[in-house]
Amino acid sequence: MAKRRDFVTKAGLATVAAVGTSTIAAPYVKAQSPIKWRMQTYAGPALAEHVIKPSIDAFNKAANGEMEIELYFSDQLVPQGELFRAVQRGTIDACQSDDDSMASPVDVAIFGAYFPFASRYSLDVPALWHGYGLKEIWEEAYGEVDGVTWLGTGSWDPCNFATTKPIRSVADLKGLRVFTFPTGGRFLQRFGVVPVTLPWEDIEVAMQTGELDGIAWCGMTELYTVGWADVTKYYLTNNISGAWAGSYFANTERWNEVPDHLKTLFQLSMDSSNYYRQHWYWWGEAHYRATGGKLELTTIPEGEWKQVQDEAMVFWDEIAATSDRNAKVVQILKDYIAVMEKAGPPYRYA
Repeated sequence: MAKRRDFVTKAGLATVAAVGTSTIAAPYVKAQSPIKWRMQTYAGPALAEHVIKPSIDAFNKAANGEMEIELYFSDQLVPQGELFRAVQRGTIDACQSDDDSMASPVDVAIFGAYFPFASRYSLDVPALWHGYGLKEIWEEAYGEVDGVTWLGTGSWDPCNFATTKPIRSVADLKGLRVFTFPTGGRFLQRFGVVPVTLPWEDIEVAMQTGELDGIAWCGMTELYTVGWADVTKYYLTNNISGAWAGSYFANTERWNEVPDHLKTLFQLSMDSSNYYRQHWYWWGEAHYRATGGKLELTTIPEGEWKQVQDEAMVFWDEIAATSDRNAKVVQILKDYIAVMEKAGPPYRYA
């Protein structure tokens, strides 16, 4: 009995010592400096309030002091066209942007943002990435680039023209000076559009001074949210793409420093942002067309607009010829459209 009592006493002391050790260790872990990131989005302040800020705020709260992300807006730390290189160099730790306007040095970058007529609805983007293999292609492409890790793609709004002059025919596009994305501008030049590149925050003034005739950067929701509906008069209901494809990127070294549970948390924050945009844009595109009251809606007749759609297919084949990987993406887009058309409503209407 004495031996048993002695054993229990010693075991109790060992347990207390172990508890004491863990109790002492816990504050030490919490006292470590949190991981801090600087992240820049393509979006200006008003738009960022919807497309990313809520999810980053939620991440910072859920990270519970272990990690903190400082969010910066379009061109705030580096110009949009230098965003990829800035992440690669470690000037900033992460970004949210399309591949196209941030000048990603990969062949598939041309499919970021608004590849003409690649999508009709916002759900087309996640369906293509997760159901048709674009995710694996993007992982392969960015796996060939040092210093940057592609984290995922989501969808935004459609690309429509908002202008100071009415567009009622394809001929009305000729000579319009338009703020748009690199690939979209390259395609629209075939119809006489003059693409103009300016910092995001300068667009409103450029519209007021006449430096720009219009915008082909977004849909109705963004026009009202950021104030561009106040400096334009007309909205063309025909769009050149049904959804913008944007991604999240991180500096590879900095991403590898993040523990797995925080990586998972960040990926969940991306999913949260992707989901919010799906319903926010879907709501806004209809709401502002029907009740906005600031912009007059114009439409190019379907038969005439078909020449723009047909020219997009020529453009697709030209891009397919630039690399085997681009050819694979174009074929996936063609296969996807064929399936949607075969499925019929609500996927595609005649």
